[in-house]
Amino acid sequence: MSLDRYGADVLNPEFPGAHRGRKRPETRPVVAETGLVVEDVETGWVGAVVRVEKSGGMHVVVLEDRRGRLRSFPLGPGFWVEGRPVELTAPVAKASPVTPARTASGSVAVPHAPARVARGSRIWVEGRHDAELVEQVWGDDLRVEGVVVELLDGVDNLADRLAAFDPGDERRVGVLVDHLVPGSKERRIADDALRQVPAGSVLILGHPYVDVWQAVKAERLGLTRWPEISRDVEWKLGVLRELGWPAETQADVARAWQKILRSVRDFRDLDPALLGRVEELIDFVTAPGTA
Repeated sequence: MSLDRYGADVLNPEFPGAHRGRKRPETRPVVAETGLVVEDVETGWVGAVVRVEKSGGMHVVVLEDRRGRLRSFPLGPGFWVEGRPVELTAPVAKASPVTPARTASGSVAVPHAPARVARGSRIWVEGRHDAELVEQVWGDDLRVEGVVVELLDGVDNLADRLAAFDPGDERRVGVLVDHLVPGSKERRIADDALRQVPAGSVLILGHPYVDVWQAVKAERLGLTRWPEISRDVEWKLGVLRELGWPAETQADVARAWQKILRSVRDFRDLDPALLGRVEELIDFVTAPGTA
């Protein structure tokens, strides 16, 4: 004769000594949280919840007894907690923390932010390729800050452009120059230009490369490094020939640059020698008190 240890023996109103009219306790839902000690009514197995998982198309709860043995039971009714019947339910999965969206430069994105009215301060770059690379990586940031990037069309024009712009404390100019290294023509032009403007109104920075193409990491194009080109050869054409790409016309150069530019996904595809300089120029022309 089987004995129902959890039913009629004690809770049935007909059980000797039970109070007439006492109701069977209602089953309440309880979340199967890790560490909760429960008893399976059918088998008498007592253990702590280890986890809830899906097995064979159904959810089961895994219990560990005091000897460290594991056993799985169908999730749902048929358990006791602290002497009362319960229906175990699956824990609600906690939402993963939302990672802020980032711009290509690595800054926190500002979704749906309208472009700011253009500042009076400007960033100048030597040529179109420089401008397109800056736009590719920092375009979102520049629009939020209201910074306009303009073409200088060669560092030789720097002094005349500064004289026409007339920079000052509030209306600044940040200049990005190719091959700005000690003793270079570009360094001499930059130093001469700075002597003609108010101190602190212009910041001229640059990278060590002959051309901004080299600021793109070579591995993005399947190279171990950029080719070394003789100084008596036009650099871009020399590179294209070394790579085996068409190098006869300006259209060939333009197509090659678009291929290089498409390989740039975000700031991680650029050399730090360029990254730091552009970030510094943006900070300079957006500093408090600038227009």
